[in-house]
Parts: sequence; structure tokens; C-alpha cells
Amino acid sequence: MARLPSLPVSRSWLLAAPITAVLAFFLLLPIVMIVIVSFWGATEYSIYPAFEFENYRYLFGSAVTYRVFLQTFIFAATTWALTLVIGFTVAYFLAFHIRSQTWQIALFLLCTIPFWTSNIIRMISWVPFLGRNGLANQALISMGIVDQPLEWLLFSNFAVTLAFVHLYTLFMVVPIFNTMMRIDKSLIEAARDGGASGFQILTNIVIPLTKPGIMIGSIFVVALVMGDFITVRFMSGSQTANVGRLISNDIGLLQYPSAAATAVVLLATVLITIAIMLRFVDIRKEL
Repeated sequence: MARLPSLPVSRSWLLAAPITAVLAFFLLLPIVMIVIVSFWGATEYSIYPAFEFENYRYLFGSAVTYRVFLQTFIFAATTWALTLVIGFTVAYFLAFHIRSQTWQIALFLLCTIPFWTSNIIRMISWVPFLGRNGLANQALISMGIVDQPLEWLLFSNFAVTLAFVHLYTLFMVVPIFNTMMRIDKSLIEAARDGGASGFQILTNIVIPLTKPGIMIGSIFVVALVMGDFITVRFMSGSQTANVGRLISNDIGLLQYPSAAATAVVLLATVLITIAIMLRFVDIRKEL
């Protein structure tokens, strides 16, 4: 098979220049500006350009910061585990138990129906279901499981986690399903002919070949959960905070340098977390 001629280096750079310029202007430049502002000073009435570490000193010197970051990691880890189990199960069912491609597409589109509306509408829809006089409590009382309404169903960490799972499960389903659809079915048939059990096929064939999809979905879910603040605010009734809430509160108080410093630390934390996750699989090599 004849090899295609390679492009000259100068022409390759010219082809990459437009997208490089767009990324530099809309991605790198805002990040650089946030980093610069994080070193500025602020008073109750004004913000002044400077180069000082007061914002970071206050951030790392406060016990509240560590509690909020810990709560953010708990939300991210819990949501990641639940979305992984649900997303993997749904993707496995669609890829290996639905033989018709038409039904696969139809059922996959069915999973996307909740995403046809805004996140806020989907979050608000949980309120009448989880409230003190909501459908969930009424059902539990009518079945005799509880004697009085459960207060922790709404405006709690449980409600926040439930909303996160509802909002971000599809981000785990899509890459896993896409990876599973590219698994050669003859491998599974050969394993069955060789006497492998369903569990052995799952652990030795399906999961290893699905690792790129799992990792991509995990990156999406972890990054989205760690940066989310609207869900935490609505579903916890402002009783729980995460790092996004800290940034939102600082912006509301016009403390932009402090918000920028928190954003820089959050960005570094997310990048470190993603870097650790990528140590387990080389996405570029696997895909």
C-alpha cells in the first residue's frame, strides 16, 4: 500500500494556525487573565493591580477551604462511582443485548430525552418528588416503610448527589457505548466457545477494551461535578458548599481576586486529578 506524502512542516503549521488562534484567544487568554487577577489586591470598595500572595495565603490558611474541597471531592467521587455503574450497565445492555441497530439508536436517543431541556428545569423537577409532602414520602408512608416524612430526601447531600447523577450519567453512557460498539463480537463468541463464563468475558475482554470510554466519561463527569455550583445551591437549599459555591459567593461580593485565586486552585486540582486518571490508560494509544 502506497504511503501518502507528508505535508511540509510550514504548511502543517499554517493549517493548524486558525484553530490554534481560536484556542489561544478563547481558552488560554482567559486562563492567563484569571491567573494574573488572582495576584491582585482588593479592599471592601476597590480592586487594585498588584503582585501579592494574600489571596492564596488566606485561601490555604482557612480551615473552611479544606472542608469545602473535601466535600467537593466527595461529591465528585460518589457521582463518578454511581454514573460509572449506571452508564456501564446501560451501555452494555445497548451494545450486547440489543441486536437491531435501529433499536440501539432508538433506545440511545430515549436516554437523551431528559437532556432536551435545561439543567435547572430538571433539577427543579426533583423538588415536588423529594419534598416533605412529595411523591416519594407519600409512597413510603402509604407502604408503611416510614411513619413520618423523611427530611433528608430534599435539601441535603443526598439530593445534590442524586441531581448530579441525573444530570451527568449520559456523559458516561456515550463514550462507553461508543467504545463497546467497536469491540469485535467474534472475540466474545470465541471466548464462549472456549468455555469462558459471562463474568470472565466481562472482566477479561469487555472491561479492558472499554477502558478508553470509561476514562473519557470519568474525565467529563469529574470535571463537570467539581466545577458545578448551581446544582449544589439549588438541591442543598444553600446548606452545603463546594468550591464552585466559594467562587460564586466571592463574585457576588465583587471579590474578584479572591474568586480568581480559588478558580486557579480548582483548575490545578482538576488537572492533577485528570493527570492521575490518565496514568491508568493512554487514551491516544487506545482509541
